Amino acid sequence: MLHRKEPLVSKAIGQAPADNAPRIEEVLKGQDVAVLIPCYNEEITITKVVADFRAVLPLARIYVYDNNSSDDTARLAAEAGAIVAHEPRQGKGNVVRQMFREIEARYYLMVDGDDTYPAESAPELLRPLAQDEADMTVGDRISNGSYQKENERPFHGFGNNLVRWMIRRMYGYGFEDVMTGYRAMNRAFVKTVPIVSEGFQIETEISIHAVDKRWRVCDVPIAYRDRPEGSQSKLSTVGDGILVLRAIASLFKDYKPLAFFGLLALLFVALGLVAGVPVIAEYFDTGRVERLPSAVLAVAFVLCGALSFTAGLILDTVAKSTRKLWELNVYAAYETERLLER
Repeated sequence: MLHRKEPLVSKAIGQAPADNAPRIEEVLKGQDVAVLIPCYNEEITITKVVADFRAVLPLARIYVYDNNSSDDTARLAAEAGAIVAHEPRQGKGNVVRQMFREIEARYYLMVDGDDTYPAESAPELLRPLAQDEADMTVGDRISNGSYQKENERPFHGFGNNLVRWMIRRMYGYGFEDVMTGYRAMNRAFVKTVPIVSEGFQIETEISIHAVDKRWRVCDVPIAYRDRPEGSQSKLSTVGDGILVLRAIASLFKDYKPLAFFGLLALLFVALGLVAGVPVIAEYFDTGRVERLPSAVLAVAFVLCGALSFTAGLILDTVAKSTRKLWELNVYAAYETERLLER
């Protein structure tokens, strides 16, 4: 069932393949796995979600981080056997950031608490990590058609496709499902991903980080199901959609400043040409510049373009230096992981 794309890149510090089938089978039962469930007002579904993952991954530790729920989410999660913590800063991004900071494990499985993702798919998400074939796996609801069939909010599907198209155009690689909340990641990925999002942009931010830093990513088809009756989505199609698009633009600026400011420079130069070509044509015809305001505007646009391109060059150097420091952090994360295994 694994739909695997070509690896984006090998890990910073590779490990030689070995016959470790027994260890892999233990991982598929939840050994060294932390299940992360960020929650806000999910009392209708949280008991079932925790129970399902305890049954499928009996050796895993299941964490529920309650994000100021006004219902009995936290109590029911604790009664179901989860380790419950509380995150006072509102927003899914804030919850996931705190989870990544506090929880120690070798593998992390992140899933929403709304019972839309099947626990039965967890071993398939973990398998590529356990076999050292991927750094992150993505629960793909799109390619098998289950999301289109079950989802009752058509604009959510449109937004997912738009974000996927934008990432493909900007980075040359597109996920089958960008906005899915069902993912598995290894420790090195989790401990080196910089999360700045506060809300539902978190999935987009993690996806772009994985592509930009060339982590190995696998898409794993899953059978999506819509929320049960009485359960309400917290995602605002328009409001959160705008935040996601803003996040994409901001991350594109941060990760690829030369391309971002280069495009901006081309826009300014184009505007300068629009304003300046009539002035130049008039000068060649009459030998005079009658449209002085247009001439000044054209020069200003071209100068803005030159400044934008210069800023892109400078920030590109900064981005490359930041990437080098990040690579060193990845080396340190793998070294820490080796020490923990001893």
